[in-house]
Amino acid sequence: MDKPLANLLDPATLLGWGQTVGLKVVAGVATFFVGRWIAGQLVRLLERGMKRAGVEPTLASFLGNVSYGLMLAVVVISALGQLGVNTTSAAALMGGAGVAVGLSLKDQLSAFASGAMLIVFRPFKVGDFIDAGGTTGTVEEIRIVATVMRTPNNQQVTVPNDKIWGSTITNYNAKLTRRIDLPVGISYDADMKKAKTIVGEIIAADERILGDPVPWIGITDLGDSAVVMTVRPWVKTADYWQVRADLIEEIKTRFDAQDIGIPYPQMDVHMHSS
Repeated sequence: MDKPLANLLDPATLLGWGQTVGLKVVAGVATFFVGRWIAGQLVRLLERGMKRAGVEPTLASFLGNVSYGLMLAVVVISALGQLGVNTTSAAALMGGAGVAVGLSLKDQLSAFASGAMLIVFRPFKVGDFIDAGGTTGTVEEIRIVATVMRTPNNQQVTVPNDKIWGSTITNYNAKLTRRIDLPVGISYDADMKKAKTIVGEIIAADERILGDPVPWIGITDLGDSAVVMTVRPWVKTADYWQVRADLIEEIKTRFDAQDIGIPYPQMDVHMHSS
């Protein structure tokens, strides 16, 4: 038998090799499980700290998951190092795999990153009525990749966060008060001062309309068939739509009673005989 092969098959050599490999395997497995346990404990401490600091729960969970993933990657590389694997090559392999996964999931990662931005900067919160990503509705849930909204006609719409973050966001509930801009057309032969007085009385009688800022009433345009009077009272955001609807109804009722015409587009045809 070849001498090097005989040495390799020597019981003492095999025993020594087995002990060495066994120790490496035990060390690698122990490193993995202990490291994973430590990573879990650190993430729990991090999440508790963020909770005490008042961080948004969704953001806290997101940061916790990211931190756990990064720490677990370090643990895996350390465990492979205990097994005798070249950790430099392992790290490069994991990095290459990460790049490949990132390229294949770039749209999902974009929505993921946009969700993190929405959670951090909070341009809106659950319960707000917004216009964003081509959808108008009430925010029901802010997920890490998408936002769930309920439209005024009670449809549930799920909008990817990258569509929302990449567009203009209008939050109608961001402020406690809103201004109603209500154009009212009156006929050219109507008494403008009388019309303004009537509207002023309607505004003064409505307790939902705020006194500060002071409501404004003025003539803003001379249209083709009407003099346009604009009414601009301030109300609480929650009262906006109902007050606006009530104002339109009351103005129409009072104008009809006071013979102030509200014209509609029309054409007068004059016939001349030759």
